[in-house]
Amino acid sequence: MPKPISEPPAGEQLPAGVTAEDATAALKAAAKSVHDELKTRSETVTGDGKAVLEATALMATDTMLLKSAAKLIGRGTSGQRAIWEAGASVSEMLHNLGGYMAERATDVLDVRSRIVAELRGVPAPGIPVSSTPFILIAEDLAPADTATLDPEKVLALVTAGGGPQSHTAIIARSLGLPAVVAAVGVDELADGTEVYVDGAAGLITANPDESQRTAAAHWAATASLLADFDGTGVTADGHLVPLLANVGGAKDAVAAAKLNAQGVGLFRTEFCFLERDTEPTVDEQAAAYKGVFDAFPGKKVVLRTLDAGADKPLPFLTDATEPNPALGVRGYRTDFTTPGVLERQLQAIARAEQESEADVWVMAPMISTAEEAARFATLCATAGIKTPGVMVEVPSAALTAEAILREVGFASLGTNDLTQYAMAADRQLGPLAALNTPWQPAVLRLVGLTVEGSAAEGHHKPVGVCGEAAADPALAVVLTGLGVTTLSMTARSLAAVAAVLKTVTLSEAQELAQLALSAPSATDARAWVRAKLPVLDELGL
Repeated sequence: MPKPISEPPAGEQLPAGVTAEDATAALKAAAKSVHDELKTRSETVTGDGKAVLEATALMATDTMLLKSAAKLIGRGTSGQRAIWEAGASVSEMLHNLGGYMAERATDVLDVRSRIVAELRGVPAPGIPVSSTPFILIAEDLAPADTATLDPEKVLALVTAGGGPQSHTAIIARSLGLPAVVAAVGVDELADGTEVYVDGAAGLITANPDESQRTAAAHWAATASLLADFDGTGVTADGHLVPLLANVGGAKDAVAAAKLNAQGVGLFRTEFCFLERDTEPTVDEQAAAYKGVFDAFPGKKVVLRTLDAGADKPLPFLTDATEPNPALGVRGYRTDFTTPGVLERQLQAIARAEQESEADVWVMAPMISTAEEAARFATLCATAGIKTPGVMVEVPSAALTAEAILREVGFASLGTNDLTQYAMAADRQLGPLAALNTPWQPAVLRLVGLTVEGSAAEGHHKPVGVCGEAAADPALAVVLTGLGVTTLSMTARSLAAVAAVLKTVTLSEAQELAQLALSAPSATDARAWVRAKLPVLDELGL
């Protein structure tokens, strides 16, 4: 990545002959240009990338940011220095909020640099343009950059910052890019250096030797084996493990259906409305949901009600001033502070279901108690929804799964947040990357407890996994061995997970699950399981 835009000199004043009004107008024009450019780019992508670009575009014309800069210009500060200082203040405020809001702080700094570049008339920071495919190395990437990575040109992604569940890693995975994050010092490699990246092992080697060149060639030769998924997730002995897709809207759903996903395991409804300042109407919501349902007629679509809050703020539903948003009013909890929104969403879901042929299941995020689960089930029944469920991402939900699953029909494990909360490790922070992995034996035990709770009293309610853990072929085997009934992931991961599942029997998966649970660390759990799955190396996984 190019070096970032340099900071305007401290104390820089308005040039002679330039009025505050002119400088303010130029700043607003530059901000509008950045907004329009990001918005245009958002129209060429779908899903997570589209939502990120649209949210970043909105930030470019954020009222608080521009008003703060205008005040500084009014005191004689140059336009470039004013937006720089205003961006720093807003970013610091968001950073001090803690939790996921640190991600928004990075967005502000990205927007600030883009506006300064526009004012200077120089290219904005971003992905290098090259006619030759390349491995991209950076300190970290802004959401607007990761959202528009071209996998035809960028072969792999390596960052010195971030974590395995950060937005950079998740979006790179959705694009099918090998990614290594939290690789301290990698940004010191000289541009043009030939490097070998092993995304599965998390290793980067400069000036690769012959064995690594052979491995890369082998991967290229076997990649075609992972190009297709035949639409049936199954172990070697015929145990069915339906493989579903995570989607953010109708375009994602259509793409997942083309890749033979067996349904949708996570429909992130908030991604349909991240750009909205006001609550969408029931009609608008129903139309958005129906677009996803129609892509999977006769198949299961698991919809998550609005998971607003933390890194996905919705102005009509969440409070951006919370001191600790990750532990605050998010997901189902927004019904405590803004009653009515959830009920209207359930009405829209029920209407869309009636007009489609999909088998619609509905789950609430951030459920912590059986009491909350029971109330959500009642709300679903009132709306006419037949299959209510819960997300298990708070450790208390895993520990009390038996009581919670008496109230609802199914559970889905959100391993990204479950890991973050179980390990008390912000998933965006590079220094905590070793803690923030679902291979942690403690996290796997919580998965096992949830499955045990689902089978209590003989009711055997379905328990799926829709977090990023399901996209790791080795971990997918472990999850199957723990008794998870379905796996949901980015559609690009379906073929790889299916290919590995077909090589093990259910009893072998159960043995590998116990092996992982017995490991003293996440590193050992991963290494021990992978050592028992030679197919991973054969397929370059």
